[in-house]
This record gives sequence, C-alpha cells and structure tokens, in this order.
Amino acid sequence: MSSLKSWPACCFFLLLLACGAEADGTQPLRLVADSWPPFTDKRLPGNGAAVELVATALSRAGYPSEYHEVPWNRAILGLRRANYDVLVDSWFSDERSEWGHYSQPYLINRIRLVQRKGADFTFTQLSDLYPYRIAVMRGYAYSGAFNADKNLQTIAVSSFESAAHMLQLGRVDLAVEDEYVARFQFSEQLKDIADQLEFLPVPLSENELHILIRLSHGQHAEIAKRFDAAIAAMRADGSYAAIMARHGL
Repeated sequence: MSSLKSWPACCFFLLLLACGAEADGTQPLRLVADSWPPFTDKRLPGNGAAVELVATALSRAGYPSEYHEVPWNRAILGLRRANYDVLVDSWFSDERSEWGHYSQPYLINRIRLVQRKGADFTFTQLSDLYPYRIAVMRGYAYSGAFNADKNLQTIAVSSFESAAHMLQLGRVDLAVEDEYVARFQFSEQLKDIADQLEFLPVPLSENELHILIRLSHGQHAEIAKRFDAAIAAMRADGSYAAIMARHGL
C-alpha cells in the first residue's frame, strides 16, 4: 500500500526532472521537417543542406538535436502538439506565428513556376496566372499575396514529383517549387521527363527560410537568439558556405 501512495509523488518528481531538462537545454531539441531534397531528406548526407545548417548552428549555440522526418501536415501538427520542438524549414505566415517563434532567415528560396516546354506562358503579375491550373504543395505558404488570391486556380498536391507528372500529362498548366528543389529532382526522380519541362523566366517570389520553434517551449526566444548568432558566425568563418557547397548549392 505504501508503494501505491508514493506513486503520485514519483510521477510528480519525474515531471519536474523533464521540465528542468527542457529549461536548461540538456534534452536534445527535436527537429522536424518533411522530405524536401536537397534541403531536408534522411537519405542525404547530414539529412540535407537545411538540416545540416540548422543542426550545426544549434550545436554551436549549445543545443544538441535529433532529426525526425514526417509528412508536412504531421510536422506542423506535431509542433503544435509539442511532439517536436523546432520546424527546420518554414516560410513566414501570420497563422504560424500565433503558435511558433520564428528565427531570423537563414536561407533564401527562389520560388519558380514550371511549365511544359514551349508552352510560352507569360508571368509578370499574379493576374497573369488566373487562366491557368497551378499545382502547389499542400500547406505551403508561398507568399501572402499568392496564398490569399482567390482567383488563382490552385490544385494541392503532396509533392513536386506528383506536380511535375501532372504537368507533363497536361492535367495542370503550371507547377510551383523552389528552384534548387526542382533542379535536384530533375536530375534524380524526374530525369525521364525533365527535358519536357522548363522554368518561366520571372520568379514567383523569393522566400526567406526560418526555423520555427514552438511557443510552448520554455526557451523559444533564447533558442532563436542563439541560433541567429551562430548562423552569423558560420557565415563569417566560412562553415556556412562549406555546408552549402557540400550539397551542391
């Protein structure tokens, strides 16, 4: 009977230990992202360029980390539910800032429109895209104006690979993706159809890439501050450029 009476006290003590470990940063930060090569992918060296940059900067800032890879919607939900601590690759959105704390940008994504070769579409402003069916990644915050424009005919897909095949088959007119990601997939999974697709000359946008730390983490602001300082130091000492070069970026 005495052991049963002591069980609540033991649970409370273990909870205090767990909270203390989070507060002093001794528990590894649980990083999360979906597969988005060459930036995030468990099959790549360092789990991809973005993961290697983030994990290196956090390590320099005094935070050990571990990387988890799940579909995008699960990554977002997991961060909100505190299953994970840091989303590795997030473009800014007002909605996410309600439950997550953004770092300063650590990388720039050049977002490109892809068409079938010879389609000769013209893009200078969003209204130019109104007649066309556009494949977009489900849940991605391309830009405030793009995501809010109800006149755009967007079709949500789970991956750029799916979007490219839909484009090649004529099921959509355009697809949207970061230029590095699209070029990587053109040389890998999509090499059989790459010669049938091409970029429009004008980029859709240039998006700043951040880490997003759950607001429920007791050190969210301090993590972001120390991460930003570590990234600045890596840019200064050449280690940032070395990681990018190692991934062919």
